[in-house]
Amino acid sequence: MLNNEFEKAFSLLKSNSPLVHHITNYVTAHICADMTLAIGASPVMADAIEEVEEMVSMSSSLVINIGTLNERTVKSMIKAGKKANECGTPVILDPVGAGATTFRYETTKKLIEEIDFAIIKGNLSEIKTIAGLSTKSRGVDSIDMDSNSHNIARELAKKLNCVIVITGQEDIVSDGETTLVLKNGTPLLGSITGTGCMSASLIGSFVGVGLSPLTSASLAILTMCISGEIAARRLSNDSGSKSFKTYLIDAVYNMEYDTISKEMNVEYV
Repeated sequence: MLNNEFEKAFSLLKSNSPLVHHITNYVTAHICADMTLAIGASPVMADAIEEVEEMVSMSSSLVINIGTLNERTVKSMIKAGKKANECGTPVILDPVGAGATTFRYETTKKLIEEIDFAIIKGNLSEIKTIAGLSTKSRGVDSIDMDSNSHNIARELAKKLNCVIVITGQEDIVSDGETTLVLKNGTPLLGSITGTGCMSASLIGSFVGVGLSPLTSASLAILTMCISGEIAARRLSNDSGSKSFKTYLIDAVYNMEYDTISKEMNVEYV
């Protein structure tokens, strides 16, 4: 069903090179910029409150990541998010460690109250925190297991009127009506920092060319996971995580619709 939109996505990226405004964390800002360039979009990292409205006004999408929060950037996130809503620019939330501390929980709650998000992407623990469900986490990592995750995504998508993405061993994408389980990927994606943050950058790139939030989120996660599989196949016996990261970016840079179509393992539930 989504294949027709997948097919046009890569040519749209090459012809449009959308500007993706990030208000993100300092741990992964560099690799997120590299990933945005690799897929064919253009990144800008701008979090000064004096310029976020002007910057988001010229952007095709806005990615908000709460990985390294402080009071200054929270104000910038809200100001930029409201301006993006006013401009009709899609906004993506990556609620990193949403339940890890009270500050992160209260900030996530405030962002969702004040900004209309097109897509919210998180691990199971982060999404369950937003849904008001009990969960288990260690720092910003989820150690939760729940066989009901596709129903959690579906119900939260309906409640918040947006697309919900739950990343994990299998990834879930739902807009409340259509729910997909994406079964690609490799455990090696957990061996480097920021694959979740990079996935949000890919979502911002695809939604920035006018694809639907459901298509954008699904295609971004598939691109990341299939690229991970390709990178893993290139490793030699003496390779390590740095080589994997390099091969991952190379695979995203060279990704095409034909590869996605051939490799993707998707189930509708």
